[in-house]
Amino acid sequence: MIRWRKGEVVRIRREWPGAVELDVTVPEGECRALAYPPLVGRPEPGDEVLLNTTALAMGLGTGGYAMVVAVPNRLPEDPQGPGHLVKARYTPLQATVLGADEQGSPHHDVLREADSIGGMPVVVADLHSALPPILCGLYESRPGVRVAYVMQDGGALPAWFSMAAARLREIGWLAGVVTVGQAFGGDVEAVTVHTGLLAARHVLQADVAVVAQGPGNLGTGTRWGFSGVSAGEAVNAAAVLLGRPVAALRVSEGDRRERHYGLSHHSLTAYGRVALSPADVPVPELPGEFGERVRRQAEPLAERHRLVSVPLDGLHEALRASPVRLSTMGRGLEEDLAYFLTSAAAGRLAASLTS
Repeated sequence: MIRWRKGEVVRIRREWPGAVELDVTVPEGECRALAYPPLVGRPEPGDEVLLNTTALAMGLGTGGYAMVVAVPNRLPEDPQGPGHLVKARYTPLQATVLGADEQGSPHHDVLREADSIGGMPVVVADLHSALPPILCGLYESRPGVRVAYVMQDGGALPAWFSMAAARLREIGWLAGVVTVGQAFGGDVEAVTVHTGLLAARHVLQADVAVVAQGPGNLGTGTRWGFSGVSAGEAVNAAAVLLGRPVAALRVSEGDRRERHYGLSHHSLTAYGRVALSPADVPVPELPGEFGERVRRQAEPLAERHRLVSVPLDGLHEALRASPVRLSTMGRGLEEDLAYFLTSAAAGRLAASLTS
């Protein structure tokens, strides 16, 4: 289940808020490793580190790092301050955080009685890679909009793993990150998607929320065995809190797997079967035969949802100007343009729903 190694830090490659990328020597040679200083302290060259090398050995794309579990000769100080929510529960790296919705939080009184997000548009997406293009579409139409990212726990659990979220937060494209479920490390912690959305609205004062899992996702090639099923549940959460759910479609022209080519079966299952509340579904006006394929594939969703045709003029240019690198499943903007345009179309539609 876990491949363990001891190693020695050779050098620090780069770092961003909450994470440090390292080169580490192990018995097999040199490898790339990732440490989260808030959990294990900040490793320095020459430090001995204890590593979990499972993802590295499996050759995972998104999570292909050896993970630093501990710096045994230089452990961090005990944490100070309030916080009683335990996330990554009952694992060796369970962490205690201060939840916005727990007693003792300065936001507890606000969230205790909160029951509505007041019509706030909530863009729901299957993959983390949709976050930047959704924001490109939003800001192309509404430059001053205030956006919160609600990160589910279907992919990475630490929000610190996402370089894109850190950069988007730095430049002000995100008012904050809310980590929900077992995910942690956001600007705001919450127990559920429901309290995460309430925190986005009432704590971060967001005009729009984007809900998606963290980097990485789990799929088995079966109808129900994929972590993006939670996208349908997020639509329900947004609706029950009197928000305006916008169901972003997962569309690809670069993925040659039949189940993901055109409109992914993930979208059809999550929105067509799991989402019981109506949502606005932005259908991009993609050109040619491929665009017709996507529109035909989306038609069954009209039984429950409102299909909204979204023009794409200007969105390619907005995507080219993205402040972070655009990538999905290893494909960049021009390698899978339809994916990024479809996500940007969701942002454009959400912008039209803001007051």
